[in-house]
Amino acid sequence: MEEQSFGTRLKNKTMKIIRKILLWTAALGIVAFTIMYFVSYEDGVMAGKILRISNKGVIFKTYEGKINLETFGALKGAHPIAESFDFSIEKGNPELIKDLEQVALSGERVNLQFVKYYFAFPWRGDTKYFATKVERLEGTQK
Repeated sequence: MEEQSFGTRLKNKTMKIIRKILLWTAALGIVAFTIMYFVSYEDGVMAGKILRISNKGVIFKTYEGKINLETFGALKGAHPIAESFDFSIEKGNPELIKDLEQVALSGERVNLQFVKYYFAFPWRGDTKYFATKVERLEGTQK
């Protein structure tokens, strides 16, 4: 067996280290992307009236909405527009989109269940908040 020169051994050792660093970087990148895309860190309910539902975007068409929380100045010094909340709707949920369009047109007060993700991706929606379910409140229809 031939003995390798110092330069060859150093080059081989360096290449092994670089490969390990690249492998760990790729693995950490995949884990970080998975967490940002699939893991939610907040879920809750907002009550109010749906102001709008729209399908917007040039390259990525997403469904976006706005709910008026109707706090009537409960937030000290807040303008009524500041008391509205933007949210997105997953494309794969046409029944929810239809329900939200109906309550937006009727002006009903609703409970909007949502989840919040770590990051907003352009193909998914404009916001980190995604509506998951809408509940019509009884006796609030005009």
